Amino acid sequence: MTSQTATEWVKSDRQVERERVRRTRARRSASVATASTIVFLVLLVWGVTNSPGWASVKETFFNWDEFVNAVPDVLTGFLLNIKIFLIAEPLILVVGLLVALARGLKAPIFFPLRALATAYTDIFRGVPTILVIYLIGFGLPALQLQGVPTDLATLGIIALTLSYGAYVAEVIRSGIDSVHPSQVAAARSLGLSHGKTMRFVVLPQALRRVVPPLLNDFVSLQKDTALVATIGPLEALRQAQIHAAGSFNYTPYLVAALLFILLTIPMARFTDYLAARSQRRRGQ
Repeated sequence: MTSQTATEWVKSDRQVERERVRRTRARRSASVATASTIVFLVLLVWGVTNSPGWASVKETFFNWDEFVNAVPDVLTGFLLNIKIFLIAEPLILVVGLLVALARGLKAPIFFPLRALATAYTDIFRGVPTILVIYLIGFGLPALQLQGVPTDLATLGIIALTLSYGAYVAEVIRSGIDSVHPSQVAAARSLGLSHGKTMRFVVLPQALRRVVPPLLNDFVSLQKDTALVATIGPLEALRQAQIHAAGSFNYTPYLVAALLFILLTIPMARFTDYLAARSQRRRGQ
């Protein structure tokens, strides 16, 4: 019977030394980064608190009583922001995927559909999101058509879906174009139709490649739900505006900003993690 210890791999002295040096460098880098960050924050706080207008800014933007009073209403409004985001996100993915697929149709018979998809992306990527919200929020109800929603939050969701759908469509299309043509040729040589080739071969690879940029778009979407306040829904920014107008104090805006930060930072860090993992897989 062969002894297990005889087959165990043992690190060489050079490898052990190399790992020790790496750990030492990592600890040194972490220490320098921590120290420099602390020094920077101390200097920043000192510079702000010693500025001539700090007393006025502190009272206007950092009033604790106003902060406490605004939290319940702004938090209630922020739940509407989250609701808008959770409804708009899957709708945007569907619209973006359909538009990207439509732009990839090559047959002449599909030219009108391809032209419509191209016009959609050009128009809604060229118009600022806030203008789209105004146009949808005030334009659709003015048509007085049967079945057109009048709920302001719903109109905001429609506007965000149309605006962000154009950006997501281009992201997905870039992912589709990044798949090597040999993949399509191999699938077609096996007898797969164009639809099955896209479904089983191209899209799985394309979507995996565009996950980080898609998440970046959704980080922006989380923030842009506040733009819906311009047409009236009582979301976080609108609630902050109401409190600020009643007290002539801007601390409620700070409450709304902190809530958005708490929502977007985890998503941003998750996006960075996925991007780094994707780079490691490609050996970069």
